[in-house]
Amino acid sequence: MKLPIYSHPSTVVLVDDSDSFLKSLSFQLDPLLPSKTFHDTAVALEWFAQSNRRDDLPLHVNFDNVNQAPDLPNVAVDVRRIHRVCEQGQRFSIPSVLVVDYSMPQMNGIEFCQALQHLPTKKILFTGAADEKIAVEAFNRGLIDRYIKKSDDDALDRLEIEIGAMQRAFFLDHAQTLSDMLALHDFSFLRCQAMATLVQELYRKHGFVEHYLYPSPAGILFFDRYGRGKLMVIETEQGMCAQYEVARDSDAPHSLLLALSERRVLPFFPPTAGDGMYSNEAGDEWHRHCRAPQVCQGREKYYWALFDFPELYLDAPPVPFEQFLNARHAPLAA
Repeated sequence: MKLPIYSHPSTVVLVDDSDSFLKSLSFQLDPLLPSKTFHDTAVALEWFAQSNRRDDLPLHVNFDNVNQAPDLPNVAVDVRRIHRVCEQGQRFSIPSVLVVDYSMPQMNGIEFCQALQHLPTKKILFTGAADEKIAVEAFNRGLIDRYIKKSDDDALDRLEIEIGAMQRAFFLDHAQTLSDMLALHDFSFLRCQAMATLVQELYRKHGFVEHYLYPSPAGILFFDRYGRGKLMVIETEQGMCAQYEVARDSDAPHSLLLALSERRVLPFFPPTAGDGMYSNEAGDEWHRHCRAPQVCQGREKYYWALFDFPELYLDAPPVPFEQFLNARHAPLAA
């Protein structure tokens, strides 16, 4: 299990020619799971054609280096743009997973998935009509990602589990190349299974619904459904040494230097310098910006702690998931 560079609630699209089955299915799924239902495949395809996408990865190629060969361009990454996705309210309506029936009058479920093959949306065939041979062939052709029989006793439970797994895969696949690049530099925890497991535990413990890679100090920025932020600052042994050196060179109080050297504190100083490191503004009040670190032993030793994250540290306030849910359930004006 890897840690995606960001993840947020996204929309599950349900397509079945039985309107009553769709209503029953959407009612039984997790109420916090945004869903969109269609009993007409033509209407569904039109909606997908106009749906929100996530094509704005913070990558660009720099050709300014005159000493670089044309086939070896520099790739620049603006990591700060990753967490700014939280400012986009339309992120919750991005279709991450499709759940589609097989036997439908206009086109069958496999044909429907083939029409959407160009999209990164994960596809689950949820049907009582298709046999194993059809499903396996579709899977081998890359047209579907999962196959579940409606007639199975645990079909609904399996469907919810697979929807969650497919949503995680959607975010991992979307930014895999970028994630691999960043993991080679200051974000090695992205490829650490122990850290990925810890992040999932924090989701459950604190009610988080989304997270984003945060650049400086390196860590994970979480939000709950109300848009309240927490920053998980993550430091390696090398990072802790850097914290000490910056504080020492800035004439920090001896008490802070001792606490840093003994690994008793993990700091997140106000980002006046843009990096969360010590500055003279903290002075003797340094303890207000520190937490006792916990340790996650994975690919290497990671020191981490959760800090409140004020909105003023963002360029714009986050659009909370609760706002999206309220708008979705608001009655239509007369």
